[in-house]
Amino acid sequence: MIRLGVRLALGGGREAWGRLALVAAGVALGVSMLLGALAGINAVNAQNARYGWLDTHTGGGASVAGMDPLWWRVSSDEFAGRVIGRVDEAATGARSPVPPGIPRLPGPGQYYASPAMAALLRSTPAAELGARYPGRLAGLIGPAALPAPDSLIVIIGRRADELAHAQGAERVTAIGTAPPSACSGDCYDIGINANGIELILSVVTAALLFPIMTFIGTATRLSAARREQRFAAMRLAGATPGQISLLAAVESGLAALAGVAAGFGLFYLGRPALARIDFTGGRFFTADLSLSAADVLLVAAGVPVAAVAAAWLALRRVGASPLAVARRVTPPAPRAWRVLPLLIGLGELAWFVHAGRPRATSGQAQAYMFGILMTMVGLVVVGPWLTGAVARPLARRTGRPAVLLAARRLADNPSSGFRAIGGLVLALFVTSVAVATITTIDAYGVGGRDRPLVRRGPAERATLIDRYQTYTPAGPRDAPAIPAGLPAELRSVPGVLGVTVVHTISPDSPDHPAIGAVTCAQLADTPALGQCPAGATTVNVGGGADWSRGGINEQRWPPAGVPVTQLERLPVQAVVVAANGPAAVERARSALRLANPDHVIPLTIAEEADRDRKLNRAYQRLANLVMLISLPVAGCGLAVGAIAGLAERGRPFSLLRLAGTPLGLLRRVVALENAVPLLAGAVVAIATGFLTAGLFLRSQLGETVRAPAASYYALVGAGLVASLLVIASTLPLLERATGPAIARND
Repeated sequence: MIRLGVRLALGGGREAWGRLALVAAGVALGVSMLLGALAGINAVNAQNARYGWLDTHTGGGASVAGMDPLWWRVSSDEFAGRVIGRVDEAATGARSPVPPGIPRLPGPGQYYASPAMAALLRSTPAAELGARYPGRLAGLIGPAALPAPDSLIVIIGRRADELAHAQGAERVTAIGTAPPSACSGDCYDIGINANGIELILSVVTAALLFPIMTFIGTATRLSAARREQRFAAMRLAGATPGQISLLAAVESGLAALAGVAAGFGLFYLGRPALARIDFTGGRFFTADLSLSAADVLLVAAGVPVAAVAAAWLALRRVGASPLAVARRVTPPAPRAWRVLPLLIGLGELAWFVHAGRPRATSGQAQAYMFGILMTMVGLVVVGPWLTGAVARPLARRTGRPAVLLAARRLADNPSSGFRAIGGLVLALFVTSVAVATITTIDAYGVGGRDRPLVRRGPAERATLIDRYQTYTPAGPRDAPAIPAGLPAELRSVPGVLGVTVVHTISPDSPDHPAIGAVTCAQLADTPALGQCPAGATTVNVGGGADWSRGGINEQRWPPAGVPVTQLERLPVQAVVVAANGPAAVERARSALRLANPDHVIPLTIAEEADRDRKLNRAYQRLANLVMLISLPVAGCGLAVGAIAGLAERGRPFSLLRLAGTPLGLLRRVVALENAVPLLAGAVVAIATGFLTAGLFLRSQLGETVRAPAASYYALVGAGLVASLLVIASTLPLLERATGPAIARND
C-alpha cells in the first residue's frame, strides 16, 4: 500500500506534481518561521545568560575559598544614546578571579574593550569618549563575555588602594554566573530580566505557532475534494478504511517531509539575517540562534504528523461512508456550543481582574498563556458558527443572484468558508493584542497613568544632568562634592552654552523630598530647566522628577528666598549642562567623568527617558516581529486556502457553467464567499483582541487599555485590502478550474 500511495502521489502528471510542490512550499515556509521562533527564544536565553558575569557583587555571588579577593565595581556609561558597560577591577593577589572573555586581569593603566567598543574608541575624538578611559588597550573581550556582537563593554584595571575607596566597589572572590532572571537578593539592573520578558515571550510563541500551524494545515488540504472523490471510489471498490488512511498518510506525509527538509534549509539560510534583528536591545550572535535536540525532534516529527492528521481529518467522511462523498451530503451545521472555548478563555482572564494576578512570574505566564491560548482556540472553533450565523440572514434578505449563491453555500458549509481566513483572523487578533498592550504601556509610562510623557526635543537631547547621588543594590548613596573648579572647566569646553548647579535646600527623605534651588544667573544659560520670574535672584526648581521630565522651557519657578551667597554653600544635588549639539554633550560628559570617575553617569533628559522605557522598546520590537511574521503567513494561508477552495468547488461550479451561469457571476460568488467571513471574522478578532489586552492590562498592571495610534488602523486597513487583493488574484483561475472536463464523474 505504501508503494501504491507513492505512485498515486507522484504518478498523476503535472497536477499531482503541482499539488505536491504547493504543499511542500507551504510547509517549508511555515517550518522555517516556526524554527525561527524557537531559535529566537533560545537566543534570548543565551544572550541573557551572558549578562551573568556583569552582575558580580557581594550580594549576588557565592564566595570561593582560597581565592584572593578582587575589588570590583560595575557602572554604566553613555555615548550618543548607546549604553556602555564599565567594569573597574583591582586584583589583590595572583589568585584573584578573572572574568570571562579575557586571558588575564588588566593592570593599572590598562583596559580590555569589546570589539565594538574598540572600534568606537578609534573612530571618536578622544575628548568625546577616549578621555574617560585613560591608559592603553590591552586586548579585546571575547564573545564569551559579550551579550551581543555590538555590545559596548570596557574592563578597566585600577589600583586596589584607589578602588577600595570608590563608591559602589566591593570585594568578591568569584565571578557571577547567574543571569539577571536568576539573581536573588540585591541585584543590579543589568541586561534583560527574563522574569519580566518570559510572559511576553510565551505569548509571542503562541502567537506565532497558531498562524503558522494553521497555514501548514491549510497547505496540506490542497485538492482535498479531488482526493475525497478518488478515495471514495476506492472504498466503493472494496478498499478498507485502514488502507485509505494509509494511502492518505503516504501522500500527505511525502509532501510534508519534503517541506520540512526545505524548511530547515530556509531557516539556516536566513539565520544570519534573523540574527541582525534587534528586538532585545542588542543583536544576536548567529550561533545563538540554535536549535535544541527537542526543537529539531518536535518540528521534524511533529509537522509530518500534523500533516497526516490534517489529511485524515479531511478524509474522515470517506472512512465513515464513501457514499456521503459520492453523493455530496451536506455536513451538519455548526452548533452554538462552539462559543464556549472563547468564553472560557476570556472568562479566565476576567477572573484575574477580580481575584488579582498570581504572585510568581511563572504562575503569571501559565495563567495568562492559558487564557490567551484558549481565546485563540475559541476564535478558530467559533469561526464556522459565526460564518453560518452571518450567511443565513444574508441569504434570506438578498435578491442578488451572486449574493444569494454565496450566502447559501456559506450557510451549507461554513467550516469550508472559514477555513481559508482562519489564519488571518488569528493574525489580526494577535496584532490587536500586541499593539493595544504596547500602546497602553508606552502611554502610561513606567510610573503609571498619572506620569506625564517625556519630551525628546532638541533641548532635552542637548541638556545634560549629572545627579550627585549614586545608586547601588543597597540603595542611594551621597556622592562626593563637586570639585571647586568644575563649573568653570565645563564652561570652557567647546560647545557648552551654560552650566547650572542645583543645590539642595531641604532634607532628602521619603516624607520631605529634596528640593532643588538655583541662581537665576545660571538658569538663564540652561533654558531647558525653566525660567526665573522678574526680580528673582534664586528660584526653587522642585525635585529632580519635576525638571528631568522635559518640556518645562516656559516654566516660571517660584522664588527660593535664599540669598545667592548662602545657596552656593548648600549641598549640590545636580549639575546641569546645556550644549549646542551631540559632540558638545559628549565632551561635557567626558569632563564630568574625569572629574569624578566613580560617580553615576551623567545623562541627558532624553536619555533618562529612554532608559526608563528600555523594556518597553524590547516589547515593541517583539510586537513588531509578531506582526511582521503573522500577517504575511496569514496572507499566504489565505492565498493557499482560496486556491484550495476553488479546487474543492470545481465540479459544482462546472455544472453551473454548463447550465448557463455566466463566469462573471461565479467570480462574484467566489469573491463574496471569501470576503464575507473575512470581514466578519476581522471585526470579531479585533474586538476580542482589544478585550483580551484590556483584561490583561487591568489584572497585570492595573491600567485601562488605550486606543492605538492611527498607524494601527492604517495597518489593519492595508492588511484587509491586501487580503481582498489576494482573493481577487485567484479569480482568473476559476475559468480553468471549472472547465467542462471537471464536471465528469471520474
